[in-house]
Amino acid sequence: MNIDHTPYEAEKLPNRSCALLWDESFLWGLMAWRALKEARLPFDVLRSEDVRRGALCRYRMIFVPGGWASNKINALGDQGMEEIRRFVAGGGNYLGICGGAGMATENGLGLLPIKRKPPRERVPSFSGPIRLSYAEHAIWHEIDTPVFFVWWPSQFQVEDPNIKVLARYEEAQADAFSADINIVDGGTIGWSELEQRYDILLDPSRLRDQPGVLEGRFGRGKVILSLVHFDTPGDKNGAAVLRNLWSYLISCCPSDFLIGVNCETGRSFTDVPKNILDSVEEIHAAITELIATGARNFLWYWRNPLLLQWRRGVRGLEYSTLAAMIGEIKRRLNNHGDSSPDRRLALPEAIDPSRWEEELKEIRGQLSPFCEKATHLLLKERLYMMNASLSPVECADEEISHLRHELFGSAMSHGGHFKRLIDPMDRMLYDLIKEE
Repeated sequence: MNIDHTPYEAEKLPNRSCALLWDESFLWGLMAWRALKEARLPFDVLRSEDVRRGALCRYRMIFVPGGWASNKINALGDQGMEEIRRFVAGGGNYLGICGGAGMATENGLGLLPIKRKPPRERVPSFSGPIRLSYAEHAIWHEIDTPVFFVWWPSQFQVEDPNIKVLARYEEAQADAFSADINIVDGGTIGWSELEQRYDILLDPSRLRDQPGVLEGRFGRGKVILSLVHFDTPGDKNGAAVLRNLWSYLISCCPSDFLIGVNCETGRSFTDVPKNILDSVEEIHAAITELIATGARNFLWYWRNPLLLQWRRGVRGLEYSTLAAMIGEIKRRLNNHGDSSPDRRLALPEAIDPSRWEEELKEIRGQLSPFCEKATHLLLKERLYMMNASLSPVECADEEISHLRHELFGSAMSHGGHFKRLIDPMDRMLYDLIKEE
């Protein structure tokens, strides 16, 4: 494959908004999309194939949200990665949050000369609100109380003096968690004892003064990498920083923030075919029952509308992702088109119903065996926890290990039966989102 290494020329880039890279983000892509909509920021949603075709030439910035960095890199391929490097080298800007930040490090795109700490040196399971200390910078404009959300971040290892640390972690807030332990309760029990029992680092004080937001340059482009999820829906501080980032990286004025926020007026819709609607309802009901199984067995509860808080040992993120994505598909089918109380359910005309029928057939074919085995796995894990601690990676019980491998693959990154189920669901959600 011949790749053109000529950089984009910033002066020739149109003053257009931001490209949100959708692929391999799943729940995190949905969170980012919602947060950008709430902040009323201009952006378009792109896939890796668009990047490979050179679509970045129309934008000032690419925003890569969370998700497994290795999966994102595989989706982009060598050509897609080179397109991003050319774009940033020529003056386009890069914003990466969580997995999108990890993708830009030395072992990924190589946009900044930084690494991620080895897994055994991290506090890998921290989640929730944390206070930051920050350096003077435009992105903190009008932020008085710098409390933001992080969701199971990696940690940066920064040695290059040219990298600016824009924010560092300070104290965790009372409703944060480390693994399945509330921060207040962990301090009462004693983090040292808990770390021995869990065999991972848990004490949130280990995060103090660690870098959470970085800035550097790659060629002529600005690169901002954040382990802090400014894209958490419903977070007013996060929305304010996102607006500041758009001003800083795209030179958007506050009056420009409505650009790209489309209304429904003048768009064409068609009635949702009954078989499509019935299939979505069936899938939603099956996943809702799966979530209920975990809840009544005290394995998790809803922490916010998109994320479960789960007990250590189960794969809560995957179940959160399934519920959030099918829930969003169902919601969007109900919300498109006429907003009157007696409106009919509508599908954007640009969506091919026959292709959706195929996607739904694929999902339904995967769903029944997945839910059956996942239910059995959850019950086995619940019983196992009654007698021993349970790691999400390893388990002495052969049946639990076999089911986990079959359902989720051999690594923590998404795989196995789950990946075959979530991919077509992701394509459907992308269809709905891009049409808005």
